[in-house]
Amino acid sequence: MNAEFINPFLVSIVNVLLTMAQVVATPGKPLLKTFDLAKGDVTGIIGMAGEKTRGSLAITFTEESILHIASQMLGEKIETMDETISDMVGEITNMVTGGAKKILSEKGYKFELAIPSMIVGKNHVISHKTNGPIVIVPFKTGNGDFFIEVCFER
Repeated sequence: MNAEFINPFLVSIVNVLLTMAQVVATPGKPLLKTFDLAKGDVTGIIGMAGEKTRGSLAITFTEESILHIASQMLGEKIETMDETISDMVGEITNMVTGGAKKILSEKGYKFELAIPSMIVGKNHVISHKTNGPIVIVPFKTGNGDFFIEVCFER
C-alpha cells in the first residue's frame, strides 16, 4: 500500500488528539496486519469510497488510552467504558477521517465517507470491507496505546 494513503491518517490523528485532548501520540513502526482481532478494547471504523479507490480506516483504543483521552476532551474524569466512550470514538474517527480526506483531496483523491461504526469489548473482530492489505500503525501516549488500521483496495 502506498504511504501516500497512510500518512494523512497518521498526521490527522496526531493533530486531532493534540488539539482536542492535549494528548501527544507517537507512532510506532507500521506493519501488515494478518489477524482479525482488535488490539484495543473499543474501535471506530469508517468506509471511504472514491472514483480512484476505496478503503476503510479503523482506530482501536485500549481502555486506558480512551478513558484518558475522553477525560481530557470532556474536562472531567471518565472511569467507565460506556456510551459516552463509544460516541467519543465515533467523533474521533470522523475527525481523523475528515482531516485525512482534506489532505488526500489536495493530492487529487476525492472520497465520500460512510457513517462510522463502533465496536466495544475485549477481543472483538475488525472487518474491513475492502479487498486490500491492512496496514496497522501502533501509537503510544503517556496513558496507553491505540492503533490505526488503514486498508485500501489495490
